[in-house]
Amino acid sequence: MTRLGKIFVILLLVAFNAPAAEILKAGGLAPVVIVHDQANKPWNLEDTLSRPTVKAVLMYFYPKDNTPGCTKQACGFRDRISTFIQKGVEVVGISCDSVASHQRFAKKFNLTFTLLADVKCKAADAYGVRVPKRNLTRRVSFLIGKEGKILRVFDHRDPLRHIAEMQMAIEKHLQ
Repeated sequence: MTRLGKIFVILLLVAFNAPAAEILKAGGLAPVVIVHDQANKPWNLEDTLSRPTVKAVLMYFYPKDNTPGCTKQACGFRDRISTFIQKGVEVVGISCDSVASHQRFAKKFNLTFTLLADVKCKAADAYGVRVPKRNLTRRVSFLIGKEGKILRVFDHRDPLRHIAEMQMAIEKHLQ
């Protein structure tokens, strides 16, 4: 094998065995990424946090529209949305699904909060929640404060625990 061939094999091995990006931690700043909502309008964290009525953003990443766990989680947030709004918390769900998929998902389950289409998984990569080598995200929730600081991160497979954990974090951080 030539020297160039050996280098190529080494690079391939490194790429395939590279660890996934680490999930962002509480205390750090949330990356500002621009994605589109289910109405196909650009959305970014900075603009949302700058609104006077918003004290925090609850950004939850989920694997896929119209799957049992993701539907349970989305409907759980939907059913508690008035509580979040009263606390000044904007809820946004984000996955690597398309705008059209989000439109169908929101309509089917009467979801009254923003769904973000991260079709190239750039936000998932920035937050460290992308499933390696797939256009899927892990189920991870972030509570992001007014200044863009991550207040709480919850990484767990159980979709309903995300709601309870985020409610506790809101009580703790947003008095």
